[in-house]
Amino acid sequence: MTSINQAFAPEEHQDFRRGRERGNEEDIENEASERTPLLPADAQAQEDRSQPQRETSARRSLLSSLHTTSSGKGSKRRWPSLIALGVLCVVAVLIIIFAFLAPSTVQQYAQQAVVFEPTSLSIDSLTTSGVRARIQGDFMMDASRVQKKNVRNLGKFFTGIARQAESGESKVEVSLPEYGNVLLGTAHVPGVKVDLRDGYKTRVDILSDLEPGVLGGIRRIANDWVDGRLGQLRVLGKANVPLKSGIVSLGKQAIRQEMLFANKDIPSMPEYDIKKLNFREIEVPQGGKGMAADASIVVENPYPVDFTVPPLAFNALVDNCHKEEPYIKVADVETHELHVRPKKKLEVNVTGVVRQLPDILLQDCPDSDKSPLDLILGKYLHGKDTTIYVQGSKAPQFETPDWVTKLLSSLTVPVPLPGRTFGHLIKDFNLADTHFALPDPFADDKDPRSNPRISSKVQATVALPEEMNFNISISHVRADADVFYKGKKLGELDLHKWQQANSTRKESSKHDGPTLAVESKIEDAPLKITDNDVFTDVIQALVFGGKSVLMHIKADVDVELETALGEMVVRKIPAEGEVPVKPISSSPSTGKPPGHGNDKHGKDLLGGFRPKVFDLNILDTTSSGFTLSALINMTNPTNYSATIPYVDIHISNNGSLLGHATIKDLELKPGNNTRLPIQAVWDPLTLGGDKAREIGRELLSQYVSGYNTTLTLQTHRGSIPGQPTLGEALARFPIELPTPRLGSPRDNDDTPDEPPPDEPDKGGKDESPHFIEDATMHLFTSTADFMLLSPLRKTTLFVTDVDATAYYKGDEVAQIQYSLPFEVPPVGADGKGVKTPRLPVDWSIGSVGYDAVKNALGGSLRMSAFAWVGVRVGRFEERIWFRGRGIGASIRL
Repeated sequence: MTSINQAFAPEEHQDFRRGRERGNEEDIENEASERTPLLPADAQAQEDRSQPQRETSARRSLLSSLHTTSSGKGSKRRWPSLIALGVLCVVAVLIIIFAFLAPSTVQQYAQQAVVFEPTSLSIDSLTTSGVRARIQGDFMMDASRVQKKNVRNLGKFFTGIARQAESGESKVEVSLPEYGNVLLGTAHVPGVKVDLRDGYKTRVDILSDLEPGVLGGIRRIANDWVDGRLGQLRVLGKANVPLKSGIVSLGKQAIRQEMLFANKDIPSMPEYDIKKLNFREIEVPQGGKGMAADASIVVENPYPVDFTVPPLAFNALVDNCHKEEPYIKVADVETHELHVRPKKKLEVNVTGVVRQLPDILLQDCPDSDKSPLDLILGKYLHGKDTTIYVQGSKAPQFETPDWVTKLLSSLTVPVPLPGRTFGHLIKDFNLADTHFALPDPFADDKDPRSNPRISSKVQATVALPEEMNFNISISHVRADADVFYKGKKLGELDLHKWQQANSTRKESSKHDGPTLAVESKIEDAPLKITDNDVFTDVIQALVFGGKSVLMHIKADVDVELETALGEMVVRKIPAEGEVPVKPISSSPSTGKPPGHGNDKHGKDLLGGFRPKVFDLNILDTTSSGFTLSALINMTNPTNYSATIPYVDIHISNNGSLLGHATIKDLELKPGNNTRLPIQAVWDPLTLGGDKAREIGRELLSQYVSGYNTTLTLQTHRGSIPGQPTLGEALARFPIELPTPRLGSPRDNDDTPDEPPPDEPDKGGKDESPHFIEDATMHLFTSTADFMLLSPLRKTTLFVTDVDATAYYKGDEVAQIQYSLPFEVPPVGADGKGVKTPRLPVDWSIGSVGYDAVKNALGGSLRMSAFAWVGVRVGRFEERIWFRGRGIGASIRL
């Protein structure tokens, strides 16, 4: 605008000068016609010689005219001179205004009042050197934007006079001062004609050729923008623009404009959303198979731009082990032709092809057990954002200008890839053929065998993401898993060793997506108990709950895969699953606390073991106790097997500690288990004091008499030497176990027998321990002898004294008192017992019982007896009572 106003003053000044010259000529002609006398014909030549005198006469004539006008004479002839003088004065004032005042004023007005609203920016075509762009918008002068009144009024006045301005073709160069004045680009702009009057809109439509500047400078600014370092940007535009207003040429004007873009003025990376992602196998041209990823990305376009992007090629890169190391190329990416519409969402279809995974992507980083692929997938699978870098490919593309390829290949743009959590990948998780192993007491604390161990067949159904449309096979798995029960952590399951696995893919159906059935066998996986209270709750639920216990597992799983790209290991895949653990017994729970004898569920379970003890052998004795070994036949009613390298269990009754049992190297399987070795120490006096000794004596008496007795088995802190806390946790479950029956010495089979009836003398088969096989009563000598079966296989038992009473149907028959010791050796190979010496009998003459004995002379009679018997084994000696029922006695003379 400054140039327009500067041009007005010289033009009017020229018009005024030409008018003044024409007025002088007319005055000269009039003066000559009035005052000059007639001259000869050669007067014309004389007139040319006297030109200086004529100019003097003209000035004299002008002064005379002014004088005449002032005196009111000859006014009609002097008006043109007055007008010319007035115009001269006005022009002088205009020259002063336009030359000195107007340029700065109009410049301020133009800078504040100009409004250009772009309506469309489109790329007409790509050229070999740049872009042909079409810019459309509305140009208007808005005086209300000007703050100073004087500037606003003068600007409106001058632009109202000029009305329109038109520029010619020009070249605009845009540079960046803060980047060493590097040339950003050049635009060839055609002529534009606009209306300068306030409030008048001019529709502008420009077709311009844009050429990029120095690629190095563009790359620098682009990298700063991508990295977020571009806080502000100064842009300098320079051009020499030819201007004119109407038919008046204003010459070429040097235009220099500097603009500052900061904060919100600088556009940010557009938002995008990945709508579709699909992975599939492909045949690669070089032979073999590769992997392709098809993605559909929706990008926000808030700008009024309209152009068509030709097919482009990019390299997909990922981070190396360290940020300072070069990126790793993983895929070639191609886009299709794309039409960008003004202020409309843009859907971009991208295809990436992975022909082969580079070795550096799979190799562990220095001082680490993770590869770059592990680091990337670890973030992605745990829901954390990761970054993929997109770089233009240097390979030429069809219909893509060379300058585009060079520009894109010099730029690397990070694309954040939102992480994804796949939820419950594991749909079903089941343990079959489960085997438990108790800790090894001799293992070091760091040895996995110092913890309980689990071996099992793992069967899982993995829900595959919908986008994984390619064959995948799992050959090995390993994991570190946390085990939870009712939201509380129970312990940690260590599966750090690779476990062999196999998998079968099942395609998606109408209701479910694709799944992968995985089966793996885990061997001796250590289970570290971290919360004994939670472990107690689990044991209680398993033993007394009567239904499956639901365990929750959270694990980071390493998987060895076989894919079209070859074998690879994907580490730290987050997996969660519910594992139903079958109860040890299936009876319904009574809801009563564990350890109670009236807990039907617990009784059903423990009764199902049906232990039978035989082959007793006294290993050592003391004055108050003895150590014995035995074999047990029992039934495991559960579906679980177990290995017990060592465990020590307290044996108590009625709250008093009587002894303890030790089990070593025991393998327990579901179903029948025979000849299981066990070792026990019986020493109530030492372990529990005098009260325990009395309880122990009573228990032994009831037991040898065939009463149903129970023993309370309970772990303690020393039960598992390597895991004292585990022993304490299990101690919360004292188990009342029916006292195992002593098997007959003649029993050689290994099959567990049926449990004994509650009352041996009330129907059914009496299978209570019968240490007295038969008896012979001698009436004439008043003596009796008994056939005894020792429960001990290798140790001789001594009877020190006998004080007994015999009964027949409740009536006393006789009394036997004998104080001389006699021995009861082990049963021989023939299975026969040993006959006692003849014991003196004091008959109850006159009693009903004695009469029954006499009447049975020569036959037999079934009698019962109650006796106090002193027994001794080695150094151990005890006096117990014995009540025998249904003893067959032969009556002899």
